Order: sequence, then C-alpha cells, then structure tokens
Amino acid sequence: MLDARTREGLTRAEVAQRHASGRGNTQQQSSSRSIGDILRENILTLFNGILTVCFVAVIVLGDLRDGFFYGVVIVNALIGIVQEVRAKLVLDRAALLAAPESRVRRDGEVATIPLEGVVLDDLLVLRPGDQIPADARVAESTGLSLDESMLTGEADPVFKDEGAALLSGSHVVSGTGYAIVTAVGADSYASKLTSEIRKHSLVHSELRDATNRILVYLSWILGPVILITLVGRVLAYGGWNELFVDTRWRRALLDAVAAVVGMIPEGLVLLTSLAFGVAAIQLAGRKVLVQELAAVEVLARVDVLCLDKTGTLTSGELAFDRAEPIGGAVSVADADIALAAFGADDTGNATSGILSSRFRSDRYRVVRRVPFSSATKYSGVVLTVDGVESSWVLGAPERVLTDHPVELDRANIIAATGQRTLALVRTLEPLPPGSHVPLSGLAVEPASLIVLSESIRPEAAATLGYFAEQSVRVVVMSGDNPITVAAIARSLDLGGDAVDASTLGDDEALATALATSDIFGRVSPEQKRTAIRLLRAEGHTVAMTGDGVNDAMAIKDANLGIAMGSATAATKAVSRLVLLDNRFDRLPDVLAFGRRVIANVERVSNIFLAKTVYGILLALVSAALLWPFPFLPRQLTLVSTLAIGIPSFFLALAPNRRIYTPGVLKRIIRYSVPTGIIAGLTCIVAYLPLYRSIPLREARSVTTIALFCVSLWILCVLTRPLSGPRWGLLGGVSAAMVLVCVLPSTRAFFEMHVSFSPELLWGIAVGAVGAAGIELFYRLARRRGLVFDRE
Repeated sequence: MLDARTREGLTRAEVAQRHASGRGNTQQQSSSRSIGDILRENILTLFNGILTVCFVAVIVLGDLRDGFFYGVVIVNALIGIVQEVRAKLVLDRAALLAAPESRVRRDGEVATIPLEGVVLDDLLVLRPGDQIPADARVAESTGLSLDESMLTGEADPVFKDEGAALLSGSHVVSGTGYAIVTAVGADSYASKLTSEIRKHSLVHSELRDATNRILVYLSWILGPVILITLVGRVLAYGGWNELFVDTRWRRALLDAVAAVVGMIPEGLVLLTSLAFGVAAIQLAGRKVLVQELAAVEVLARVDVLCLDKTGTLTSGELAFDRAEPIGGAVSVADADIALAAFGADDTGNATSGILSSRFRSDRYRVVRRVPFSSATKYSGVVLTVDGVESSWVLGAPERVLTDHPVELDRANIIAATGQRTLALVRTLEPLPPGSHVPLSGLAVEPASLIVLSESIRPEAAATLGYFAEQSVRVVVMSGDNPITVAAIARSLDLGGDAVDASTLGDDEALATALATSDIFGRVSPEQKRTAIRLLRAEGHTVAMTGDGVNDAMAIKDANLGIAMGSATAATKAVSRLVLLDNRFDRLPDVLAFGRRVIANVERVSNIFLAKTVYGILLALVSAALLWPFPFLPRQLTLVSTLAIGIPSFFLALAPNRRIYTPGVLKRIIRYSVPTGIIAGLTCIVAYLPLYRSIPLREARSVTTIALFCVSLWILCVLTRPLSGPRWGLLGGVSAAMVLVCVLPSTRAFFEMHVSFSPELLWGIAVGAVGAAGIELFYRLARRRGLVFDRE
C-alpha cells in the first residue's frame, strides 16, 4: 500500500529536476512517412528510370523538343511530393490531437499529461483503457489486470498485484491502481512499444493491389517489348552496317524513344496516390484523422457497420438524474454515504466522477475496493462508518438484483425509457475475495437505483438513415442493458428487439443471433471480437466504431477500425480512422471520399492503360514491318497531355458517389485492352497508306490527328454522365489541339505539318471510325458491367 508521502506524488520542483536531467519519457514517434521516403517513392520508380534513359537519349540527339515528355515526369514527381508532404504535415498536426495521454498524481492532485511529460518516479493513476507510458512497478492494485498482447502475444489479461512489473505499451483491461515509474525514454520499452502499437498493418486495398499488379504485369512486358523495338529500329534503318550512315542512328534512336514513351503510363501511380492524399487532407479538415491513406477506400467497400452505443450513438457524457430508493431496508442516508465512497475513487471510471459531484461525506473510511469488471458488471467497496463495517455493491441491475424481481422490474421500466440505471445494494455477507467473483448466491439488500441520463447524438438518426440508403447493415453491440439499448435503437428507427448477449453460450449461438438481429446488449469484449470474426468469415467487409477499451480489440480485428476522438489511448492506437471531434456524422463524408477515390481511379486507369496497350501494339507492329515509327516523342506527349494527363487530373478529384462494385482489376484489363487495340489499329490504318506516299513528317502529323480523335472518344465515354463542366473539359482539350495545329509556334514545336487536304480528311475519317468503334465497345462493356457511368 502507498504511504502518505508517496500517495501525494512528485512535486513540481522534482518533476522539473527530472526533465532537466534527461529523465523524462522522451518519445520518438512518427505518424506518417518521412520526407526521405516520400522523395524516394516519387522519384526512384521503374517508369521514371526508363523515361530518364529516354531523356538522356534525346539530349544526345540534340533536339530537346523531343524531350518534352520528361516535363511530365518532373511535374508528376513534384505534384506527388508536394501533395504527400502537405498530407504528412496535415496528418502529423492532426495526430497530435489523437495522441495518448497519461494520468499522474502530483502535489496531491491528479493531472492528465502527454506521454512525453511522464518522468522517473512519477505516480501513475491507472484506470481501464489507459496505456502504460513507461516501465513501472505496481504500488497499489485493486483488481488490476493488463493486456500485454502487444509485448508477449498472450491474449488473456494478466493480473497485477502490488510489486508487479508493468511494461510500457501494455494496456489496463480492468481494475484500478497506482504505479511508480521505474524506467523512461531510452531505458524502457516506451519509445519502441508506443511506436509499435501506433504502427498499422496495411489494410487490404483493392485499388492499391490492382495498381501494383498492373505495374508488375507491365514490368514483365516492357523489357522484351523495348528490346524488340530497339532491334526493329536497327533493322528498319538498314541494320548495324548502315545504321551509322548519315543520321540514320539519330532517327532510329528517336523512333525508339517515341515507342517507349508511348508504352509508359507515367501518371497512373501519381494519380492514385494523389487521390488518396487529397482525400486524407480534405478529411483532416473535417476533423477525421486518416492513420492509413488506403483506409479511405475501405469504408467505401464496407457492407456491415458495427457500432458501440455509448460514445457513438449517444454523446457518452452521462449526467446524474436521480437516485430512487428501493427495497426500504436501507436508509437513504446510508445509501448516500456509500455512493460518496464510490465517487471518491480517483482511479474509478466515469460513473465515479458523476457520483463524486453529487455525493460527499467524511464519515466513512474505505477498507477495500473491488474495481468494476466487464465480466461481473459490478464494483464494490467495503467501508466503516462510525466503527461499523459494511459492504456495498454498485452495478448492473440484472446482475445484483437477481433475487429481487420487484426492484429489478422497476429498473427495467426505467431502462426502457433509454436511461441508464445502476443498482446499489448492501451485502448481508462480506464481499468475496478477489476482483472478478460473480455475486450469485450472495444475499443483498436493495438500497437505490441510480438513474443516469445519456443524450443521443443529434446527428445519429440522419447518419444511420444514410447508411441504410447505401445498403450498409448497422449492428449495435453494447455492454449496456439490452432494454436500454433497444430503447435507444427504437428512437433512431433501428427496429427489432435487443438480444441479451450474456445468454448466448457459444459462438454458434452468437452466429445464429447475428443472422436474425442487429441490436445486442450485454456484449462482452470477447463477443465483440467473435462477432467481427463471424461476419468477416461470411465475406462481409466490416467496420467497427467505438471509444472504450472494451472496443479496442474488436476495432483492431475489423477490416476498418474507427475510433471516436474521446476514445481511450488503446482504442485510438489500433484504429485506422479517428473522428477527432466525436461527430458520428463524419462517416458519410469518409464513405463519399472513398467512393470517389475508387470510382475515379478506376476511370483514369482505363485511360492510362489504353494508352499503354496502343503504345505496345504500335511498337511491335512498327518493329515487325520495319516502319518508321508513326510519331515523334513530342507528338505522343501532346496527345497524352491533352487527352489523358490533364483530363485525368481533374477526373481523379471530381465528385463521384458510385456504389463500390468488386472486381476493379478485372474490369480495367477487360476494358482498356480492347480500347487500346482499337486506338492502335486506328493509327495503323491512318498511317499505312501515307508514310510512303507523302513526306514522313506529314504522315506522322495526320496519324497524330487520328490518334487524338480516338483518344478523345476514349476520354468522352469514360467521363459520362457528361455534365456541363465535363463538356467544358472535352471542349477545352479539343480547342487546345486545334490551336496547336493552327498557331505557327506550336505547329513548329510539335512538328504538326497539317493543312486542309485529302490526307487530313483521311486522318479525321479514320479517327472518327476508331471513335465509333470505341463507342460500340463502350456500350457493350456497359451492358456486361465492365464500365459504369452511374455516379
């Protein structure tokens, strides 16, 4: 037990001295990637490497106009770096709002401080949900048990008696107590383990997986295709013996660069990262901390949302309403003294704090405390008043009033109004030893019902209605009385009776209940985890929200864990999203951003991959038929910029609420490959009769016009439904292409030698036929579900 001096904690002077001497709990944590990681991931990529080699080749040729494509590489990298650095700064600032805190006793008062503020010899005040910030030794334990799974992998709580060692990074599961810090900073596990608990395993992102697989496929393909292209260029210009005659080597090298540039989807990864990053920044502005960017996407795929009642549907802020005497065997005065004793526990839970503001007395002395346990649903105290010892229990009415049906019925009637009720009873026998012993068989005298009011969040009804419209099933899992939970659910238009989960004996019974009900009361932490596992086993994508320590492991096991801003340190540490201002109505925003990211990235991926497909086709055909390549590098860059790059940037960030449909990668491949082949054949048909009959520069110009026509239509069908701004986008890029062909300076820069002639009409006509082919395939693909135009 603590002596009087130790119980006061350190003084301010002692704390300052320890900080000055380096005995503070300095933490080295990062909530996001480093600047170095961002630079490496945006600069040192496979495609940037290939295009850099091509740019060096252009420098050797001496005409930097054909290196115009490298500007796209630079701009892509800069945009990616700027956006991700901006996202890092925003998220790092937001992460400070969600940082874990510790409670310590100093100068005789309990204070809440950041983890870094803890010093050696500090007296920690421990309650359920607290994270141990540094190594410590238990000085006083009242049923203290810790989750050390982050350290040992052991899932079962470990009980800690006086003198037991506590390791940083573990969490208080139940009980209360005091502990003296024995090691801080580099001398403890604090930095390592706090970082470990805040480190997130990657959530499953279909979008990220699809993009990565596309890049892997292209990596396999590009090497052989580039080799074939180089050999074809050599043969097209007379073989090695003739290659260095005049300037043939320059033309061969230029053709090879053009072919390679046409195959690279240089903006695909950028736009995917950009879409995630912008969504995270915008959500941070709405007080939603995204602890992993891909989590934005996951909510868009969620079809089951599991909620805790307290702190999510309700404000979580309880207020004392009244104490209603029951039974008649216990005087109101005695009951008030007992309630004052429960309220005076500064290591107690929120209920203790509420009681302390209403009940006060100096007539008692506490002999022993039994902390609240989620297993037994009660807390207890043994106290002496005027030399007379008595034992009291405060807890769930259905647990402590089992032998008093009349009083239990009264508690249920109050609970049915949506108010929270606790029952205070005096035991006729001493409380059993231990902290987690059921009260069954122990005779008690009912004393009073404590009625607490809990307000429903004003936004809860509208938010639940939104998820119902989006075909997202909502399952309420609460540790409270099923009658209270059902009353709250009915007020939010969630129909059905509540299931008392404490009556469900095994996993099979829980699975059966999940199949027929969406409202559960008296759910244990283990049952929450089991429910998440059962729902995921059925193929559902499950999100779990909550704020209490009893929610932490279920949140960790869900596909997407969402913590309220007022959540315990453990809960926020294992979550993917944190609602910093505790507003449940932020979730529709997250869903909307997730759907926007998925739908828009799928859309622009089709555009980029179609370009890669026709680039590969043209490279192979040109190499096989020993043609001069149909384009200069700058001409391909022109088409890519106007018909792909600029529009894709706007499309990736445009509003899009299309409901998620699985199979993103399959749809991208099955749509982009045929459209890319149609575009490639359009270029071949346009170029074939021209490259020998008219000057090569004019044939290339006409073929560029044909490619732009078909590329514009690929863009057109993928921007549907065509709203005013999207018509403006299509009109803008078309006008830009016309200006390039008309203005002397741009004509000269891009080598667009076109005039009103039969050859130009041929290119436009072939391009129109290619566009018609794209339209026909689009209509077929839409019927088969390969592309969507609903938003």
